[in-house]
Amino acid sequence: MKHTFSNKDLAYLLIPLVLEQLLTSLMGMIDTVMVSNIGSAAISAVSLVDSINILVLMALSALATGGTIVVSQYIGNEDTKKANEAARQIVFCVTVISLCMTLFCLFFRYPLLRIIFGSVEADVMEGAMTYFLYTALSFPFLALYNAGSSIFRAQRNTKLPLLISVLSNVINVVGNYILIFIVHWGIAGAAIATLFSRIILALLILWKLHSESYVVHVRNYASIRPNKDLILRILRLGIPSGVENSMFQFGKLAIQSTVSTLGTIAIAAQAMTNILENLNGMASLAVGIGMMTVVGQCLGAGKKEEAIYYIKKMTAIAYATTFISCILVFLATKPITILGGMEAESARLCIEMVTAITIVKPIMWTLAFVPAYGMRAAGDVKFSMISSMTTMWLCRVILCMILCRQFHFGPMGVWIAMFTDWSVRAIIFTYRFYSKKWLSHNVI
Repeated sequence: MKHTFSNKDLAYLLIPLVLEQLLTSLMGMIDTVMVSNIGSAAISAVSLVDSINILVLMALSALATGGTIVVSQYIGNEDTKKANEAARQIVFCVTVISLCMTLFCLFFRYPLLRIIFGSVEADVMEGAMTYFLYTALSFPFLALYNAGSSIFRAQRNTKLPLLISVLSNVINVVGNYILIFIVHWGIAGAAIATLFSRIILALLILWKLHSESYVVHVRNYASIRPNKDLILRILRLGIPSGVENSMFQFGKLAIQSTVSTLGTIAIAAQAMTNILENLNGMASLAVGIGMMTVVGQCLGAGKKEEAIYYIKKMTAIAYATTFISCILVFLATKPITILGGMEAESARLCIEMVTAITIVKPIMWTLAFVPAYGMRAAGDVKFSMISSMTTMWLCRVILCMILCRQFHFGPMGVWIAMFTDWSVRAIIFTYRFYSKKWLSHNVI
């Protein structure tokens, strides 16, 4: 049987995605290293605000993902008219929703930080307020980039978003260096550089999306009007994924709230560990993102067996990338803590936690996260939402609080709870995949 996607097709799809995800994580790590040179209070402030920022951005990304599924299935069904209209509605949805989120965060910056993180040190709160101001202004621009890149991914074009992301990240890093080390604007400098780079991201992706040389494109942005049917299709897929991602981040905030009671040293160690753990999973997550395009097009064309085949094949690829990534990040951890100027105790805690992650993650993490991308592309988003939220709150959040607050495990308690969550999720999603119940949905 001739498959829809050859190995060469998969390589062209996945390699730019992997590079983009790795680049984004690497730039985030470089940002953290730069900010950490300002002091522990600065990196603590950025870490706290980023916990909220990621909550918003994951919700917006999920909406774009819902649109990707719809566009992919229309392309697989060879209905380019509907695919183009769906693309227009993705842009409309993320613009309206991201603007609302920006306004909310700007007006309620201080109450949000105080409610979630409690009585943190004064210098940490001051830095957090500044960083939150500028990053909140960037939400609509990053949301538009996510929408545009998801539309390109749906038509198998992952190279263009990569090139735009490279340029934006270079601008961000150079801006950070200038504003932090030369102009000495501190946390404000880091935030302004991020805002400017995201504006560039949005402008470039919208400019390219305007071109009629692409099968799916968006012209005359000002003339876009809401299409109820397509918006509902996108939201039916995007909202459960958004709720799942948001609740996932709420869980991380609850964990962060627990970590914040352990002191600045623990906060700094956990912040760096989070970045390193994200880095060693980005390549595999990129495979999952690519899986949505592959499975979406297969199902749009009515090829269910091919969808099953590609989920298995791409999960195997993700296993290999997870193993390699974990080893490379482990080897780089000590040099990174030195370059970051971390205090000795923070560095020791960070290395200890990364070592545990390197042992456990290659075994359980891939099955817990990657196959679910393919099942979501089939429209199986509610099951994913309910299962993920349940395991996250029961295994990750509650167990973390018990281990850290009752048994005084310190920040390592966070990762023991995380490992438990991964293991339970892996069992649940493996069972769901082989039951084939995820194939019973109709997206278009």
